[in-house]
Amino acid sequence: MVYRGKFQADMDALHQDVVTLGKECYRRLRGSTEVLTDMDTERARALVKGDSAINSMEYDINTQVINLITTQQPVATDLRLIISSIKIADDLERISDNISNLGEVRKRVRLHSEKLLLRLSTMERLALLMLEDVKAAYESGDTDLCIEIIERDKDIDSLFVQITTTDIIEESDVFVTGQSQLAAKYLERIGDHIKNIAEHVYFILTGDKYEKIAQQ
Repeated sequence: MVYRGKFQADMDALHQDVVTLGKECYRRLRGSTEVLTDMDTERARALVKGDSAINSMEYDINTQVINLITTQQPVATDLRLIISSIKIADDLERISDNISNLGEVRKRVRLHSEKLLLRLSTMERLALLMLEDVKAAYESGDTDLCIEIIERDKDIDSLFVQITTTDIIEESDVFVTGQSQLAAKYLERIGDHIKNIAEHVYFILTGDKYEKIAQQ
């Protein structure tokens, strides 16, 4: 009983650390597109610098996972949760990388197009809502919500296509146009990683991979 109690405490700590990592990524993402219009680069530099804390948090989660696997010999159900946790942490770390990339864009250029900025901020808001809902889906065991989140990534993809294939950017400077498209690409990748997280959560809850269910 003592052994199982220690194992459960370690599992709870792992879960909480992944949730904390998700919350920190949410905090970094919120308002990240506003940085693209700042008069100076102070917030952009802070956005880039903040990624180091995320990297450290992911490293700690990886260490916890290794310790759990090597010392606790988890059963299949627990192992599914442990392995999925490390995958979720990896996707969250990559989300943070792309948030930092938005800061790097602002360090190079300042964006002005209202049409572009409206779509970029919409992509950010959609991603924030997906992050909120994937946490809710896990806590409530809602597999239908997981599937909905996976499908909602298409809305972010659609905005990315609009930005990169139309004249929304309204910019004669080729370099600024390229940086604008990069900003959209980073947000599109953030959506992809949240979609991945929703698929990991679906696997935790059901034991089935979403790709297998989608093909049926």
